Amino acid sequence: MPTTGQLRAPRHAAPARHALSKVPEVTLYFWITKVLTTGMGETTSDYLAQTLPQVIAVALGFLAFAAALTLQFSARRYTAWVYWTTVVMVSVFGTMAADVLHVAIGIPYVVSTCFFTVVLAAVLVAWYKVEGTLSIHSIHTKRREAFYWATVVTTFALGTAAGDWTATSLHLGYFTSGVVFAVLIAVPAVAHWRFGLNPITAFWFAYIITRPLGASFADWMAVTRVRGGLAWGAGPVSIAWAVVILGFVVYLALSRKDVATADTAVAD
Repeated sequence: MPTTGQLRAPRHAAPARHALSKVPEVTLYFWITKVLTTGMGETTSDYLAQTLPQVIAVALGFLAFAAALTLQFSARRYTAWVYWTTVVMVSVFGTMAADVLHVAIGIPYVVSTCFFTVVLAAVLVAWYKVEGTLSIHSIHTKRREAFYWATVVTTFALGTAAGDWTATSLHLGYFTSGVVFAVLIAVPAVAHWRFGLNPITAFWFAYIITRPLGASFADWMAVTRVRGGLAWGAGPVSIAWAVVILGFVVYLALSRKDVATADTAVAD
């Protein structure tokens, strides 16, 4: 997947990264871990909804999300376990936000997909209007961090709605939906690599697709065979994906492969 640089940066220009950036370097490890968190968030949200009253499940999801976000904002710079814990909690809560609109209120997935698309566009426009950049390499102030996480939450909700729309409303099924999104996520990478697509546009395009990609395959593993799945259950799938995520996060924390080096970090 493409990494991000400054808005309208030359195609092959190296992105400038602030020395105190609060987000990781965009590497292959970033994309793998991100997809894993989306799948875990999907099945964890489903498991909570299946075992707890809806109000309690949503309340727990929100509290965990708020606690993780508070911890992330209090950190001085990027820390692997803090950042990825926050992403996982965003995944769980973002799933709930999209599901509540459909299950509790009865809003069709196509409508919620369009709604969250508009919300995401509004957040990005506001972010760019205030800060003059959408580059994740510039996340070193509280305000930029707030815009970043608002964008992340919205992409999770949008991706959840889009994934459920293709799998259920369009009757593609979870596995086929996963394959479709696996193809779609290659589009921004190829467009950036071969046709000079703006790196920031390519990044956020791919970032949105990671949500339905991971969630579709996690749902396929978890749901019953009647629904086209492997019937492993939401709980076991959540635990299995969590173990793999933990392995990646521990590796990243120890190796620091997703931390800017002195050559790539700048102090602007």
